Amino acid sequence: MKWFITILFILFTANVYAADTNTVSSTVVTNNTPPTASAPSVVVNNSDVCTTAASAAIQTQILGLASGMTITDENCERIKLSRSLYGMGMKVAAVSTLCQDPRVFDAMWMSGTPCPYMGKIGDEAKVSWESNTNRIPSKSLIYKQLAKDKKENEKAWNEIETDVEVTKDDYNLSDDKKQNSQSKANLVTGAVILGAFALGVPAVF
Repeated sequence: MKWFITILFILFTANVYAADTNTVSSTVVTNNTPPTASAPSVVVNNSDVCTTAASAAIQTQILGLASGMTITDENCERIKLSRSLYGMGMKVAAVSTLCQDPRVFDAMWMSGTPCPYMGKIGDEAKVSWESNTNRIPSKSLIYKQLAKDKKENEKAWNEIETDVEVTKDDYNLSDDKKQNSQSKANLVTGAVILGAFALGVPAVF
């Protein structure tokens, strides 16, 4: 009986020791991906408004951003305004509106019908534009050419003014030489007269 109890005790102790040394491993997969930022939908329903929609989104591991906006098309607005003015009979105003575009301004100038200027048309408008180049659209090719010609003309005029001043100075210098020569001649004549009187020799001049 003692032997039986001893064997049971040994077996129970071995099982408990084995249970204490078991290692259990497991792999847990966790999805930590942040939600994706979605670009908003910007809708432009009115076709008479010259705007286009744009949206964008960006997502990082920490922060996500999304935004939307509308972009105004100035060229589209210019065309629509010109059409409205023309429809109301304001033809000169309609052309003036289009002339704000440098391409239209150059085309009008090259065709011999320059854009209106303060109510003036034709050759009068051309002369006014040439006198007021700062009012021409800055990206116009005609503006660049007129600015270049104006600078060259000013340079040539400055050179002419310099030549005139030099010539004037030379002329004044020649006059001074003439006056000095005349003064010397007068001094010599006076000396001769005084010498003649001193010697008692009559002199006729």
